Amino acid sequence: MNPVARVMVCDDSAAIRGAVARILESDPAVKVVAKVANGQLAVEELKRTRADVLVLDIEMPVMDGLTALPLLLRVDPTVRIVMASTLTTRGADIAMRALRLGAADYVPKPSTIGTVGDERFQKELLAKVKGLVRQRQRAPSVSIVQPARPAPLTPPRLLAIGSSTGGPQALFTLVQGLGRQIGVPVILTQHMPPTFTPILADHINRLGGLPCAEAKDGEMLTNGRIYLAPGDKHLVVEGRTGAMRARLTNDPPENFCRPSVDPMLRSACVAVEGRVLVAMLTGMGHDGLAGTKQIVEAGGCAIAQDEATSIVWGMPGAIAQAGLCHAILPLPAIAGKLRDILKAPRA
Repeated sequence: MNPVARVMVCDDSAAIRGAVARILESDPAVKVVAKVANGQLAVEELKRTRADVLVLDIEMPVMDGLTALPLLLRVDPTVRIVMASTLTTRGADIAMRALRLGAADYVPKPSTIGTVGDERFQKELLAKVKGLVRQRQRAPSVSIVQPARPAPLTPPRLLAIGSSTGGPQALFTLVQGLGRQIGVPVILTQHMPPTFTPILADHINRLGGLPCAEAKDGEMLTNGRIYLAPGDKHLVVEGRTGAMRARLTNDPPENFCRPSVDPMLRSACVAVEGRVLVAMLTGMGHDGLAGTKQIVEAGGCAIAQDEATSIVWGMPGAIAQAGLCHAILPLPAIAGKLRDILKAPRA
């Protein structure tokens, strides 16, 4: 039986607090234990009320969310904090800063009570809260599962990463682990709105590892750089090894997403004749399953994040349960495995 999620909601708008609390408590596995109006009150409440997850607004009087974040983690280092960010450049930048300072995830904050009722927002909020509680209460993942599928004999020419729910925090960990030297281009699709993707690219870039930027239509893909799919555009690959280009399309959403991981993987498979290394990180749904199947059947390789370290084991779980993985690993172990595979001697 899944544990009940104890959640605190912090927002200066009483209407938003109430609406978010109603969404959360529509699920019997969630209990709202407190509702407060600013960061200072959240810090004081956390000292006397146990909470697994805290949904924290960013812009509030008395004490804003970014100021409150380290104080809350000092009171309870195990609490999972979800930042509620407006869909603005400033809101996106603060949300990404908060993730690097210890927040577990973010949700786009509804601008009005009407948008709180959006079904997609409700699903995302509940999935993140429940996933964070499950992750918090699991024992640390220490085992590495090695499925029977053998590693491919030919070294990859391209690294393709897919992620969604919980992805930004996972990406920070993965990219830091990859270091500064990697002998192939990296293409990345994270489900995220257009305002957020340039900010995500900038924050990945600031990690000091591989340079990262939103992909530009028609640009050549070069080794050792990360090309991020812009929000509301599919990123696909054209050409052949040594002359690959990024293309951005407005093709219809796939798996209810644009950008979607599947078109990126399909095109990459064609461009390098299957010599793609897939890293599938935490995310809701099964986007990337069909593309990964095509790559593995063409001789490529797939690594999935394990369930214990994923916020939602949807996307990585889909390829793992389909028997497509060469390894299923805790998040901290994925970068090392990717480096090992990419260092394989050329045929």
